[in-house]
Amino acid sequence: MDGTSDKIMVRRFRQILFWPLQLMPLAEPRAQHWRALEDHPDWTRLEDDFPNEVERYRERHYREFVAFLPHVQRFLYGERGGAASYGESPLRIYRRKNIAAVRVRAPGEAESRTFRVKHADVYFFFDADVMIPVVEIWADDIDLDVALDVMNRFGRAYPSGWDERGDPANCFDSVEWLDAAGKPLAQSDLGDIGRFYSAVIREQVVEIGAHWDFLLRPMRLKRAGVKEAVLYRPLEFHRMPLMAFVAVDDPRRLTRAEFVRLAFSAAPGPRNVLPLSAPFLETFEKAHCYDRYYDPEHSDPDWPNMRMMCTPQAFVMVGPADDSAFVDAERGYLGQFRHQFFMLGLIAHFHRAAVLMMSNRLVEVIRKLDPGDARTVGRFRRDIRRLSAGFLRFNHRYYFTEVSDQAVLRDIFRLWSAQLGTAALFAELRAEVNDGESFMEADLLRRQAVTILQLTVVTMLSLIGTVTTGFLGMNIFAYADMGAWDRFLIFLAVFVPTTLLTMYTVMKSRRLANFLDKLGSERSNWKGRLKALAGVWSGRSEDFE
Repeated sequence: MDGTSDKIMVRRFRQILFWPLQLMPLAEPRAQHWRALEDHPDWTRLEDDFPNEVERYRERHYREFVAFLPHVQRFLYGERGGAASYGESPLRIYRRKNIAAVRVRAPGEAESRTFRVKHADVYFFFDADVMIPVVEIWADDIDLDVALDVMNRFGRAYPSGWDERGDPANCFDSVEWLDAAGKPLAQSDLGDIGRFYSAVIREQVVEIGAHWDFLLRPMRLKRAGVKEAVLYRPLEFHRMPLMAFVAVDDPRRLTRAEFVRLAFSAAPGPRNVLPLSAPFLETFEKAHCYDRYYDPEHSDPDWPNMRMMCTPQAFVMVGPADDSAFVDAERGYLGQFRHQFFMLGLIAHFHRAAVLMMSNRLVEVIRKLDPGDARTVGRFRRDIRRLSAGFLRFNHRYYFTEVSDQAVLRDIFRLWSAQLGTAALFAELRAEVNDGESFMEADLLRRQAVTILQLTVVTMLSLIGTVTTGFLGMNIFAYADMGAWDRFLIFLAVFVPTTLLTMYTVMKSRRLANFLDKLGSERSNWKGRLKALAGVWSGRSEDFE
């Protein structure tokens, strides 16, 4: 490439989209969401994205496996010997078989561009109502502005608005999934304003683009009237997080503005014009760049000058296209990008998605609580107990802060998780779950206190019945000489009033307890004691709770 040219060419481009979604509970308690794809002709199950045959196993698979700590290996790959038990293999992966490419057209462009689709997968997680669709696209020898445009426009589930011409904001005018023969399978409808308006007006939900709806069939977006067995809804806003691999002739020729645009997946623009304000970007290099191998002033010709950048929206790897250590798909950073770094992103986004999902569930549980309705309180206790158990399992089985002892992977995972803010969300959810459990414990203690109070009052006042029956058994009157019918009537004459008195005592137990409290208090005078006694029937007594 001409060193004086301003045009930057991307020799190798890879983009991976993550789309965290919440799965709606199924009608059957022990049913699993992935069953909908098990026998579907457009989907096939992958055991763990690794071949089972030694002949097909590659070094990149081995490098990926050994990069992680043992507990992370068990999370990602399970154990071959226990594959029949899903408790040993917490991931289920299904791959779409009929999508081979995607054709996109930007606003104002007459020609469409086609990108190959490497994979279109869906990741399910055992014991977590979350799924993450993953789409990987690639192209070679494209302009940097084209790469930026794809990063900015492609991963949008629905438009955030439309311009005065009716074009969807920051989206492609057209997106088409293609099969292996180039035949269109589905096309976007992001310009259909009425369809998106109707969903919000009628149901207060956001519709998704037709091409994304097609991608996940037979699963469907949760909407009124949709009868499919497996339903989902978005967890966050319309932009899907992404990873991008960008190999250029010389990374040192990229301007600071271009690095910023790549890191934030911003739209293309003038090479030396920052897309964001200078004060906002004052800490850009420190906060978002991992420059372990990037030093433009380094004189060694073999120095890789590879830069990794991480923001809440994207993880981007930029390096030299002529360095085999960077672009080798088997042993180089391209292979690591598609395997080790991809798994880092999957874990990081799963953590955040699972926390958001449980937080949504907690909001629903609290929304249905009416403290004055005993039925909703009982349902609240059951739901909180179930949610607390799920949170405990997630915390001890899935939520880990260390994934690898390899320095780069360890540092990137920490940076990625920090950018997503997962730790703060996790701490907030833990506090909310603990608050729910505290409410349950306080309500249980209150109920126990009321029960003990009632039993105490009944026991004390039942002494009256005990004395009465004892008196009848003192043989002062010759009841033994009476007939059976007379003795039965005498028994009823004692039993019925005693039973009624006991039931009435339970009804008045709280007010009687207040009277007994006043009676036993040395600080109360007889006027106050008599007033408390009168309050048992007048209804003016203090509520003893």
